[in-house]
Amino acid sequence: MSRWPFRLLLACLLVLLMGACGSTPDPSTTRAGFVQRSLVFEGRSHRYAVFVPAHAPGAKLPVVLFLHGSGERGDDGDAQTRAGLGPYLRRQADSFPALVVMPQVGKGEEWMGDNARMALAVLDAASAEFGGDPDRTYATGMSMGGYGTWEVALAAPHRFAALVPVCGGVRAPRAERPTLRVTGVADLPDPYTALATRLRHVPAWLFHGALDDVVRPDDDRRLHAAAQAVGADFRYTEYPEGNHNAWDATYASQAMWDWLFAQRRPEETR
Repeated sequence: MSRWPFRLLLACLLVLLMGACGSTPDPSTTRAGFVQRSLVFEGRSHRYAVFVPAHAPGAKLPVVLFLHGSGERGDDGDAQTRAGLGPYLRRQADSFPALVVMPQVGKGEEWMGDNARMALAVLDAASAEFGGDPDRTYATGMSMGGYGTWEVALAAPHRFAALVPVCGGVRAPRAERPTLRVTGVADLPDPYTALATRLRHVPAWLFHGALDDVVRPDDDRRLHAAAQAVGADFRYTEYPEGNHNAWDATYASQAMWDWLFAQRRPEETR
């Protein structure tokens, strides 16, 4: 064999090897599923889950912060993936396009105060680790987490591009649950106008069941009316035959996801 064909063969082999090395998939971004993480926040360790999408592009990923309901409180870092958004993600694991961050609060706790700040710290940690896009970061939650969606948004009013609170509220839904409320506004004479005014720049889509007897839809109705009065971009969908579980229908709605992922954080809030 002459030197030229031999050199050509070596060059081809080198190109093939370089191509193979360059296309080696990163398991953390090409295999969909949940990973477990922990974060020490203000001296306390918190376990949380992160859903990593199957097909992560080279660009930064959209990020959804999901806040669970009362039934998923604990410290196992997993219960919050078993109700609400988690089951939907398992069914759509191969196609869901975003990173989903799922913190967890302890037994008997709410999404307020330190826990709201913990959720934001978890969001920051997961976004940094997995390449989240700060301009396409969203918050959603169900029931207690619906209240928490407003809580974290008020704590960081320029952090989110859009919000989707599901069967949540503003004031405590019943006397035996006085701590379930949006602490920044619940004690004001008109908490609905106050909340809508403070978050007027953040698009939101509220969902509730008309027959909900756990967290009645009255707060969401009042909040939507207040938002219309102050010019806030708050949508409201009420399921006529729906009870407290408004989350299954909401998270299965392609229209909701299309709307959510179309939102971008305004340049003036960056």
